[in-house]
Amino acid sequence: QVQLVESGGGLVQPGGSLRLSCAASGFTFSRYAMSWYRQAPGKERELVAAIARTGGTTYYIDSVKGRFFISRDNAKKSVYLQMNSLKPEDTAVYYCKATYERDYWGQGTQVTVSS
Repeated sequence: QVQLVESGGGLVQPGGSLRLSCAASGFTFSRYAMSWYRQAPGKERELVAAIARTGGTTYYIDSVKGRFFISRDNAKKSVYLQMNSLKPEDTAVYYCKATYERDYWGQGTQVTVSS
């Protein structure tokens, strides 16, 4: 059974940090590119960051460059998103996605940035 389980979300003040984790099971993790998406209330889901199968190539949307960092550990079948200098506009549900022959999605974790 394929599963992607996100964790690490929560409430944080502006300027704070969070580290999201996504644990995979049920498929060959190392074959899949991994990415993080987010969806804010009333907005479309958007790609935030992505990482290639070996971790050698990463991508970030402009609004998070220099603040967010994606990484993966193929031995632990996990992908991470380190989020620093968080802003209220980063508030959203964050999802991880696995992409290869097909896409798999996690259930999401809520991140709320507010004072």
